[in-house]
Amino acid sequence: MNWDEIKGNWTQTKGKLREQYGELTDDEMEQAKGEREQLVGLISEKYGKTKDEVEHEIDRLLRAA
Repeated sequence: MNWDEIKGNWTQTKGKLREQYGELTDDEMEQAKGEREQLVGLISEKYGKTKDEVEHEIDRLLRAA
């Protein structure tokens, strides 16, 4: 799934991300709205992971969907 598809299906994608990253608030998810860099930054900051780690996790999660 590419990021244009993710943005187009943001409501569905949010659900998948929420399962993996339950600490993200609704406001934070809406703030990101499918923007990869914002999403990676939020998750990285909230979970104390590097941006590379988060990018790999998101890619794996969305590929499995």
